[in-house]
Amino acid sequence: MSTPPQPSADRVVIAVFDGLRPDLVTPELTPNILRLAARGTWFRQARSVFPSVTRVATSSIAAGAPPIVHGIVGNAFYHRAAIADRMFDTSDAALIRRAEAHHDGRLLAADTFGDVLARAGKRLAVVHTGSAGSAHFINPRARANGHWTFSMHGAGATQTPEAVVQATARLGPLPERELPRLQEVAYGGRVMTELVLPELQPEVALIWFNEPDTTFHYRGLGSPEAMAGLREADRAFGAILDWVEAQPDSERIAVLAASDHGQISTDSIEPMFETARQAGFDLSAAKLIEDAALVATGGISGEIRLAGGDPAEIARIADWLMRQPAVGHLFSRDRNGIEGEVPGTLSLALTGTGHAERQPELMFILKSSLAADRYGLPGLGAMTPGDVPLGGGMHGGINPHELNTVLILGGAEAGTVSQEPAGIIDIGPTVLGLLGLAPAASMVGRNLAQPAREEARVTRHSAGMGAFTQHVDVVEQDGRRFILGGGQ
Repeated sequence: MSTPPQPSADRVVIAVFDGLRPDLVTPELTPNILRLAARGTWFRQARSVFPSVTRVATSSIAAGAPPIVHGIVGNAFYHRAAIADRMFDTSDAALIRRAEAHHDGRLLAADTFGDVLARAGKRLAVVHTGSAGSAHFINPRARANGHWTFSMHGAGATQTPEAVVQATARLGPLPERELPRLQEVAYGGRVMTELVLPELQPEVALIWFNEPDTTFHYRGLGSPEAMAGLREADRAFGAILDWVEAQPDSERIAVLAASDHGQISTDSIEPMFETARQAGFDLSAAKLIEDAALVATGGISGEIRLAGGDPAEIARIADWLMRQPAVGHLFSRDRNGIEGEVPGTLSLALTGTGHAERQPELMFILKSSLAADRYGLPGLGAMTPGDVPLGGGMHGGINPHELNTVLILGGAEAGTVSQEPAGIIDIGPTVLGLLGLAPAASMVGRNLAQPAREEARVTRHSAGMGAFTQHVDVVEQDGRRFILGGGQ
């Protein structure tokens, strides 16, 4: 067993900006994030996981590992063993409670950095302005760990409703919902600076800003409303930095800023599931599970599962998908570490998604490009029909602008921009290492405050069938694998 690192901090503050792309970290929009970068290390090549959606990313931050380890394989997925009657929407607090009961409190099937902190007698406090699911998965055993999670969605959206009671008693009622979420971002920042940091004084405090992600989706990445949301999140973060810097022991308080994924703009809506039904497939993308042979989820990426039909239907629909012009990538269960068991597909294990018990039969990604959107931001892609309007931002695939995340560690080699492989799975191990704690055995990520042991290796993996070709570029180092992007 390796020796735990010597602690370099007594407390750690983490700020997560949901959906923030690194190319939007600018002096005009995010002066406070850049203020942290000026006195720390910016890991400019940091990556999310696949699928690059929020609850999968949240779980990966908590577990320090990709979904192949922790088992949260989508924002929504069919988890027959726990919830047989409907798709498991991982933002739904009631469905989470059902699934947790089935798994005896281990729905996220790996130790988290919150679990490690609890075993060491240390506390984690979370201030969350995102969905109930995201608030849950960042510390899924908060109640058992004796920790504290505030949710902007109210007392029913957290395991520790007393956190909401405590915050509202101090700061007043929760703000009304609006777009952009300016009041929610500001309120969350106040919970941190007026309650969590000065009074609760946990060893680790995490705030999750729901902007710019929310307004990216519904108004567009470069819209004035999205920029206003981002500026407000950065302003709230600046107040947190002010508080830290005013403390007499500020040199012992480490600060980390991150995002969970990026986003790209949508330029087409592909009615893929309706087209599949017209082609003769008994497929349903409905929330309720009825009697279809195949069930699916959508977005920029999605999954297809066998619900009770002939297993040969998987190969048949895979062949059909590979002949659809909108489909860029197709993955199936692992055959040899690179290729999937369905000819022409790549392996779910290659992407870090092939959880032994919860992986789907197939996952697809619709095509995207690096072309500029209407605001001049690179990244355009297709999506299946949903509530996000055409032109709105989306994520879930492996376009570089979906995968590339913000990751800045304050106090480490001030003003440095690192091109080393890094990603959201490194956040938990880094936090633990700063406090002198060893990572959980299931953690794949590494402590970014320490140098890497190996040189990085970049590899392209390809597969295809007939006219359909696909590739995925990955970088590997120190037992970690990050997807750089992919193409057709």
